[in-house]
Amino acid sequence: MLKRMKSVAIYCGSSLGNSPRFAQVAQGTGAELARRGLRVVYGGGNVGLMGTVADAALDAGGEVVGVIPRQLINREMAHTGLTHLEVVDTMAQRKTRMEELADAFVCLPGGVGTLEEVVEVLTMQQLGHVNGPVGLVNVDGFWEPFMQTLRSMAACGFVQTRYIDAIALSSDPAAILDKFAGWTPIGAKWA
Repeated sequence: MLKRMKSVAIYCGSSLGNSPRFAQVAQGTGAELARRGLRVVYGGGNVGLMGTVADAALDAGGEVVGVIPRQLINREMAHTGLTHLEVVDTMAQRKTRMEELADAFVCLPGGVGTLEEVVEVLTMQQLGHVNGPVGLVNVDGFWEPFMQTLRSMAACGFVQTRYIDAIALSSDPAAILDKFAGWTPIGAKWA
């Protein structure tokens, strides 16, 4: 069973995307995390869906910790109103630090960087280095192609289906957080 969940890492776009639904769901995610008393851990920017989640959580009285690489402080416009902002040297350090700070991982729509972050967490889960649950906020079917790719990998014998089945997939972030409450770590691939 998952120890008491205190912090949730949020992975999402540094852009808003082309649908107003993306920002609406990002705002709802930040507000829901704050309502539940869960600390938000995210990439530290004030732009795109990243900034939307952070602002919504802060506006709802939540705690928000950002982790931003030094080279992105100006590009992603480091958020100056956070509870805490950590500056690291590299993207790899950012991912590692976010994994260390979080008990669970929620991924909203985003681009290649967002995809890389969630794939790293799924990989670390298989290696046994990450024990928390992973959820994909499936706004307007955004994550369906990714889930199909994972299922294809499983069908070809490269991914065990238990890791795919463990992903909480919903268009409602509250439903994902509810699923996390009953989480039991699935264990390392070779255990």
